Amino acid sequence: MPLEAPIPNLEERANALNDRYRHHSAHSVLDRALTDPQVGSVAMVSSFGAESVALLHMVARVDRSTPVIFLDTQMLFQETLDYQLEVSEKLGLTDVRIVRPDAEDLFHGDPDNILHLADTDACCELRKVQPLEKALEGFDAWITGRKRFQGGKRADMEFFEPDRVRLKINPLAHWTPTDVSDYMINNRLPRHPLVAKGFPSIGCAPCTSAVKPGEDPRAGRWRGEEKVECGIHFVDGKMVRIAPTQGA
Repeated sequence: MPLEAPIPNLEERANALNDRYRHHSAHSVLDRALTDPQVGSVAMVSSFGAESVALLHMVARVDRSTPVIFLDTQMLFQETLDYQLEVSEKLGLTDVRIVRPDAEDLFHGDPDNILHLADTDACCELRKVQPLEKALEGFDAWITGRKRFQGGKRADMEFFEPDRVRLKINPLAHWTPTDVSDYMINNRLPRHPLVAKGFPSIGCAPCTSAVKPGEDPRAGRWRGEEKVECGIHFVDGKMVRIAPTQGA
């Protein structure tokens, strides 16, 4: 899929917003981002994974009608699909948009559902990147749960980033693993059922395995490959690839 040229002044907008909210809390950044006219129309993208409920809860507290885009790759664990329904109902989210790959694209690109065995990048492009790009059309910005402690390019991320044709908002950029855990405990939020079974980072079923004691939390994602990202995150027009660290 060819990349679109960045919107003029997108970087300047991100810089101005970071200057304005640099010393704000995660909740404050999220609250302001959903109402600041310089940000524009906003959607949240959530995997409903191991840590997703923290940010989803925060969004629900600010505005339960915020559009939440959930990418159903049609290769997710049944536990993830069930968890998405449970969390959405518990938090009272009123605009969860379940996005799936285009049926015709799947017919031509992966008719036997085995593309992941030959080319995981192509599979992610077909089942995640392309559907998400379509789902984000019409939005000026999108919210992610990315955090600095996840390492690599994320180590220096700001609350607001230029992301090709729109802004990316990272309210939890400065949170630590303890911050995430404490928030979930203090707010009595439901855990993804696979976490208790050794899955601290959860993606599609064929490409996610349980993690053994002492292994990195992301060791079960695309095990045995150099791949560590699905491809939906870009910096300066390039897909972000990070060394495996904590986080989902």
